[in-house]
Amino acid sequence: MESVDEILDFAILREQEAADFYANLATTIKLDWMKEVLEGFSKEELRHKGKLLSVKKNGKLQRSESKILDLKIADYIVSTPVTDNLSYQDALIIAMQREKAAFWLYNDLAGKIDDPELKELFLGLAQEEAEHKLYFEIEYDEKILTEN
Repeated sequence: MESVDEILDFAILREQEAADFYANLATTIKLDWMKEVLEGFSKEELRHKGKLLSVKKNGKLQRSESKILDLKIADYIVSTPVTDNLSYQDALIIAMQREKAAFWLYNDLAGKIDDPELKELFLGLAQEEAEHKLYFEIEYDEKILTEN
């Protein structure tokens, strides 16, 4: 990937994949409230895709907000394959790992971009992915680690 359009296309594809992942994962979860959470994350990833599409079309972006806390729980959990009968714990692990990967993707893309506005967009998206990861880490800490 060398051009800005190629980088944006790559990021747009990753956001669509993430949205599809959460939508599909929601269909495997038995807890209604967790289905809603996952569907909400699917919509959030589609919002990220929309931001990227807007930047690609108009060159405009929204500024990021504050720095996000990282509990680093995802750093210490073994990867879990996606199956039709995922436990709640497994769903949280997969979500944390995907959000961590998305964070690093945007962080790395920001490091490869000279355009300050595009760099800011990628850093903002990295921060939003960190927020998502933190949500799943808090949920894991409260529902899984606390119960064990």
